[in-house]
Amino acid sequence: MTMTKTDTYDVVNTDEPHDSAEDKMSPVNLHTNVDTEAREDSDRLMNNLEPNKEEKDDATDSSSVRLKKELGLLEGVAVIVGIVVGSGIFVSPKGVLLYSGSVGMSLAVWVACGLLSMVGALCFTELGTMIPESGGMYSYLHRAFGPVFAFLYMWVTILTRNSAGTAVIAITFANYFLQLWLSDCETVPTIPARLIAAALIIFLTWLNCVNVRWVTKLQNVFTLTKVMALCVIICAGGYHLGTGHLENYRNPMAGTTWEVAAIATAFYQSLFSYTGWDYLNVVTEELKNPNRNLPLSIIISTTLITIIYVLTNVAYFAVLTPTEMLSSNAVAMTFASRMLGMLAWTMPVFVMCSTFGSTHASVFTQTRLIFVGARRGQFPQALTLVSAKNYTPVPAAILNGVTIVMMLVVPDISSLINYTAFSATAMQFSCICALFWFRYKYPSWNRPFKVWLVLPILFSLTQLFLLLIPIIMTPLEVVGGITVIITGLPVYYLTIYRQDIARWFSASLDQMTIICQKLFLCLPEDKED
Repeated sequence: MTMTKTDTYDVVNTDEPHDSAEDKMSPVNLHTNVDTEAREDSDRLMNNLEPNKEEKDDATDSSSVRLKKELGLLEGVAVIVGIVVGSGIFVSPKGVLLYSGSVGMSLAVWVACGLLSMVGALCFTELGTMIPESGGMYSYLHRAFGPVFAFLYMWVTILTRNSAGTAVIAITFANYFLQLWLSDCETVPTIPARLIAAALIIFLTWLNCVNVRWVTKLQNVFTLTKVMALCVIICAGGYHLGTGHLENYRNPMAGTTWEVAAIATAFYQSLFSYTGWDYLNVVTEELKNPNRNLPLSIIISTTLITIIYVLTNVAYFAVLTPTEMLSSNAVAMTFASRMLGMLAWTMPVFVMCSTFGSTHASVFTQTRLIFVGARRGQFPQALTLVSAKNYTPVPAAILNGVTIVMMLVVPDISSLINYTAFSATAMQFSCICALFWFRYKYPSWNRPFKVWLVLPILFSLTQLFLLLIPIIMTPLEVVGGITVIITGLPVYYLTIYRQDIARWFSASLDQMTIICQKLFLCLPEDKED
């Protein structure tokens, strides 16, 4: 097996034999120089070329200290549905209608965004089965464009966008929780809501430290609960339609807005509700038989979500007029008060369950992203430690929890999310570019799941369109997003690129690793054979 040097890390030439005993490389420690780290990455990718890799993984010694494969097909579907179906579908229909202008165009936008998400998910399935590593976009960008680009993705995702997004969902949970007990109050008090959100984050962080199996079972329960909530809305709306209430569908395209900028904004509003379909790729290494379960989980979940979202909006429009929807602060609550009568109180409970499940899934996946970043040497070594008892990345989970709780102190978290929305879309577009690069540069790499080339082309063109529209409509937010990305460059230069400067802190970091090992009973991750 030969290696060709590319920038700062090695890439395998898969055109040559690789099963010779002399060519197999021995495992290395977690934190070595960049070349050795990349050589280990190349071996991991080459292992994907071996037959029956899934069976080998499932037969791994259970006593080894590493993250265990606890996620089956059901859990994979639950993770995606659990993250995607949050508070958005209960609120976003108002924004989509506002910018689309009509019932018919609004439903068309929901269908189009669902199909677009399915196309993007299928493209990421090819990447996930070709590179069966946890980390998702981080791992793909690291392989395609090197450590700098991957670090900037980690910088934007961990420190701002994902942490802020999870904090917003936790606050939404707290607001609905308080509304159940403070129904006489016009507004929910801010400080108690933030404290409840912090308690939720702390509890979920503890749960992720204790047992992955508990995490997956709890995720299954809350995913089922939120799907049941939407099914209640769909059934109530279907009954209303069945009794002859077709007024809102007699002229569905009346009032449609045909301006490109307005339709693009409607797409943004809808796509917000579909966000999260790529999160299962972040935990690929914990997925049983990923070559089978990753594609199936993504196909089943994205299809299910699209059908449920479209039918839910059909139900909304069956009961509420466009004017009533636009005047409502919470469409689902208005719908429930109209259709469920004495049971209207159940809708806030369903929304609480939905936001709880989304927060839970976000904490789980973000922890793995930090763990993978540390494994590649872009976070302190202490974050690569795994609990010797529970086989969970305890230090990474604690850092993730602390980061989210710190976001609760920010007065206007939503503005922070808006500023990073552009950068998140840019990173997603970059991953599709990585797919094209891998197709061109390494055509012989094993691809257990390969999409039709038209799909990534279609998805990349759509992403490019969604990148250009904000530059015209909201240039300040684009500048803010680019600024967030650029601020990561000096951090990378001082802490990773300049190893002579980083060595000043090595003694302190080593001491932190020892403290984490003793405090949390953690060990370095064992390498796979």
